[in-house]
Parts: sequence; structure tokens; C-alpha cells
Amino acid sequence: MYTDPIADYLTRVRNAIKANHRVVEIPASNIKKEITKVLFEKGYITNYKFEETNSQGTIKVALKYHPITKVPAIRTITRASKPGLRKYAGVGTMPRVLNGLGIAILSTSKGVMTDKEAKQLNVGGEVLCYVY
Repeated sequence: MYTDPIADYLTRVRNAIKANHRVVEIPASNIKKEITKVLFEKGYITNYKFEETNSQGTIKVALKYHPITKVPAIRTITRASKPGLRKYAGVGTMPRVLNGLGIAILSTSKGVMTDKEAKQLNVGGEVLCYVY
């Protein structure tokens, strides 16, 4: 049993990209579904599908690669806030990922969103991960 399901999610995606897989299956939870939706909206993954197979269900994520060079859209995906050390950011201390080219995914009181969306809504929250 793993203690950090978000880190497990990110590791499965990272490993699938390194192995050049097209689709990766991940055990589902509400926070993982929201992270998947943000990755899809920002163009880091091609598609996703939520399957309710058992009580928990699974998420099937279709990874995105450049059609000619086969370079993955997600170059780096890292966990920011860990169970042992949570990282929170207010509106003024929002992290800039790759000088604005990447995104930070935050869990706020208004839901899971990117750092730019949180800044527009004037909310802070827990920094879950960085993607670029």
C-alpha cells in the first residue's frame, strides 16, 4: 500500500512516458480525476477516460507525443507538496514554473486548478505538482 496516491499517479505517468507508452492506467480517486482534467485542458495529455470497474475505478490516460519527433508533451512532472511537508502558496507567493512556460497544479478551496487560474480567482492553496 502506498501512502501518497498523488505521487503514485505522477510516477505512473512519468514511467509511461519514459517507456514511450501511449496509454497508462491509474487507480482512480477524486483528486486524481481533477488533476487529469487539468492536464487535458492545458494540452499535456491527448485524452482520458474514467472507468468504474470496481468500487474504486480506473483512469485511462492517453499520453501526448509530437507526431514527427515523438517528444512527449510532458517533459517533467514532479510532486511539490509531500505528506511529510505540505507546501502552500498564497496569491502573492504563487510559484512560477519555468518562468511561466509550465504550470503548477494547486488544490484550492474552489477546486483543483493551475497557478494562473488561482491567481485570477485570487485564491491560494496547496501546491500539488509542477508540470512542464
